[in-house]
Amino acid sequence: MLALHWQVNVISPDGFFGGLLGEPVARSGVVGRAVRFHQAARAAGLPVIFTRFTIPEGEGELVRNTGFMRAVGEAQEAFRPGAPGAQLIPELAGLASAVVDNQKLSGLAGNGLARELRSQGVDTLLITGVATNLTVEQTARHATDLGFTVHVVSDCVTAADETTQAASLANLELTTAGCLAAPDALAQVTA
Repeated sequence: MLALHWQVNVISPDGFFGGLLGEPVARSGVVGRAVRFHQAARAAGLPVIFTRFTIPEGEGELVRNTGFMRAVGEAQEAFRPGAPGAQLIPELAGLASAVVDNQKLSGLAGNGLARELRSQGVDTLLITGVATNLTVEQTARHATDLGFTVHVVSDCVTAADETTQAASLANLELTTAGCLAAPDALAQVTA
């Protein structure tokens, strides 16, 4: 299971993206659903790997080739691995089997995670996270291109607005093995 960008900068109203995502995340109730889903996954013995967008000193593998990456590059102090905003939100922090950092939109880019998952025999990924139209779509498409069977957990992702969320889930339904609600996702991998 990949849990993408469940960090203060993305989820909290006080985080870097709080003005864009804080209120929609709270309104959607996605955090509570994600907590229950990740707890159930851990109880079922599934590894839950969290990814964080961080920027180490020297910028690591950050490439400022989009408006998004230029913006976070300009605010990189807020994204340092030890910065408060880079930390996992408290509700989910204790549920991580592992935490992997990178400087890419895809949780599988620039960090060796895909190679590690393959070495462990992982072939199916369940993806949760924020924002659906950004890191979730990018990671799901990337993972699919790498040969993984990918299911986005549709009730454990959200975007800045309902129209964007619906469009993104429709895209993911076509570009992955399909979106699944949390109970169906767990049944899929524990059967």
